[in-house]
Amino acid sequence: METLLSRRALNRATLDRQLLLRRSTRSALEVVDHLAGLQAQTPHSWYTGFWNRIEGFKAEEASELLESRQVVRIALHRSTIHLVSARDCLAMRPLLDVVTGRMTKTTFGKKLDGIDLDELAALGRQLVEERPMTFADLGRALAERWPSHDRHAMGQGVRWRVPLVQVPPRGLWGRSGPIAHTSAEAWLGLDVPPMTPAELVLRYLAAFGPATVKDVQTWSGLTRLAEAVDGLDLVRYRDDEGRILYDLPSAELPGEDVPAPVRLMYEFDNLFLSHADRSRVITQKALEVSPAFVKTNVMWRLILVDGFTAGDWTVSRAKRTTTLTIHQWEPFAEEDLAAATAEAAALLEFLAPGDDHVVTTSLGPSLS
Repeated sequence: METLLSRRALNRATLDRQLLLRRSTRSALEVVDHLAGLQAQTPHSWYTGFWNRIEGFKAEEASELLESRQVVRIALHRSTIHLVSARDCLAMRPLLDVVTGRMTKTTFGKKLDGIDLDELAALGRQLVEERPMTFADLGRALAERWPSHDRHAMGQGVRWRVPLVQVPPRGLWGRSGPIAHTSAEAWLGLDVPPMTPAELVLRYLAAFGPATVKDVQTWSGLTRLAEAVDGLDLVRYRDDEGRILYDLPSAELPGEDVPAPVRLMYEFDNLFLSHADRSRVITQKALEVSPAFVKTNVMWRLILVDGFTAGDWTVSRAKRTTTLTIHQWEPFAEEDLAAATAEAAALLEFLAPGDDHVVTTSLGPSLS
């Protein structure tokens, strides 16, 4: 009989794996490896993901990793842009290529009819390796060969068939630039063997377990992972709904009564996007605020109180004053509001060190 894990026990286990019960002393590179990537389709908000997880985190550390090509931003899990280490980029992309392919064919397949996809990939690779290109530039160049086809669709076809990384200055702290791409192989110059499904499952459990097979599939976008899971030496638990949860034999579970500090999470944090059943973190109140939380990517900046979603936060800037507003979906307990206010003040020091800072509170969700 498998041990029963309550929703609260799953919450604490997940927060522990995600380095959210206490900030880590690991480096940014070690953290991104442990997490198997941070979702990073926005240029800069993922820096807050590091700030929430690393003691004394300096944004320049992660920015330097990006500039020195030790980490990259590339479409991986769920075909969304993730920040990953150079080695994970090259190891994961061949395995996850099917995910990008499935989504590309669904959206652009008919627009690519009549194009030899191998030829498209070869020409696209040649073009972006000559110089990094935006999709607009790439589409114009490809149109010289296929003038009657949709330029955006052709660019997305190259994105599917060629691993494309977004090159700096895009994503650097305090800077930005065009969304220009080159191939991962040309940018990184490494030879890394592809990751197996079993290896990917183990990486997932280290960062998000205990979890079901469906959870791993939700995170990665892959299907039919039951066989890979069954071939591994894993421990088994059971959740409140009777579902089987798998975990690493060496993984320790914190007690369900371990305190969970207030955290102000960035939009698209993988904490909210990597389980089929998100109730280990997302509350019923969150679903009342926005039913999309259970079906689509979370786009609000959510606040965790006692480990669960309890509000959201917004930030605005005017005349060198940056204001962070804590939106309480229901009134916080006095000590939780004090903790949230302190965390907000510290986050403002990170986000806008040269500005004056104001922390305000309100009742009800933001309208953003």
